[in-house]
Amino acid sequence: MHKFFLFAVFFLLFLSTEILAQSMYRFRFEEPWSFSLQAGPSQYFGDLYALWQYSEGIQPDYNAAMSARYTFGTNLKARVDLTYYQISGQDVKADPRSGRIPRDLNFRSRNWEAAFLVEYYYKPVKVYNITREFINPYVFFGVGASTNNPRTLYRENWVDLRPLRTENELYANRVMVFPMGLGLKYKVNVYMDFFIEGNYRFTLSDYLDDISTYNISGYYEELIADYVSGENPDRLRLSVRQPRYLLPNGEPNVELIRNSRGAPRRGSGDPRLDEPEARYDGYFTLNFGAEIYFSQDIWDNWIFRHRGRGFRFW
Repeated sequence: MHKFFLFAVFFLLFLSTEILAQSMYRFRFEEPWSFSLQAGPSQYFGDLYALWQYSEGIQPDYNAAMSARYTFGTNLKARVDLTYYQISGQDVKADPRSGRIPRDLNFRSRNWEAAFLVEYYYKPVKVYNITREFINPYVFFGVGASTNNPRTLYRENWVDLRPLRTENELYANRVMVFPMGLGLKYKVNVYMDFFIEGNYRFTLSDYLDDISTYNISGYYEELIADYVSGENPDRLRLSVRQPRYLLPNGEPNVELIRNSRGAPRRGSGDPRLDEPEARYDGYFTLNFGAEIYFSQDIWDNWIFRHRGRGFRFW
């Protein structure tokens, strides 16, 4: 009887272990692919805004993005992003010390960005999904491209600035971007993470806002010629918007601009000329998102499982 009891105990322990192992086995996957959606505020940095230099507060816009990730190393993931974002700036909110208020300039740009990045995680990510860390910080960097279509609000209408060549230069409608930043992930369940990340894009363009040169001295004669001839009067109208250089009816004071020899202020200077205060434009996004890990059983075990009978595997 004693031997039978011991045998029964061992048999039940073995059976329960097997059942648990089989039930857990379906969650012991190491899936390299994941997909995420994220959104949050965006912030432009350039000639119409300088958070680091002056006390101008925050002028946020918005962005939304989707990403695909592939785990290829113990702590590494490759990532592809597609982002739609808006950035904007205006002199009205500028710090008086910046000298930018008299220009009375503004812009808004809605762009698409595509980027390839590499993420490095503090804790290993090439593991079974059920054993992922609950909290895992990471850093990332990459390279990409963005459209560039700045517009300005003029007499209650949004006007495309790039075709007007307000600074006598037809800059590219595509710019290279170099995203980099920090993130933090939180494991919700075996299939999904929540995350927050800050992503700053360095660029090789000073024309995200259509503003670069310090003043119009190098090309004011051409702006005046187009205005007087009527061939393209909006070039001068949208290049010079400082009240002191306008007539009472809001039109440019051609004689005053001509006599000033192009003194009306534009930006902080062209970075390509190594001018002291000149720097390229950039933008920042702070996103909140959810990342889903793909597996063969995700539909049966999570998406379509019965709410009252499901078990939450961590």
